[in-house]
Amino acid sequence: MAARPPGGGDTKEPEAIEFGIAALDARLDEADVSFPATAAELRDALGDQEVPYDAQGRSLTMADALDRVPKQRFENETAFLDALYPVFDEARREERGVIASLRDALPF
Repeated sequence: MAARPPGGGDTKEPEAIEFGIAALDARLDEADVSFPATAAELRDALGDQEVPYDAQGRSLTMADALDRVPKQRFENETAFLDALYPVFDEARREERGVIASLRDALPF
């Protein structure tokens, strides 16, 4: 016979941590943004919000993220998110130190 899993009747799923493109996508849904749009229009619509780029909560401001993107016009939301993906990815890699890299290489 199997035991019942522990719980106090709370069937809620744990909250997911959104960062990077997922967090930005959620902010786009809340903002008054329409495409095509320029980087300046997106900066105005999104303000200077901080967008977390990793699970530890480190973040970039939208102004900083947009400054790192070479494109200044985005035809649709997908093009905008695709252009910002490398920015968040690079920020994650820059923050990683030697200790974190060694820790990832170890089997435990």
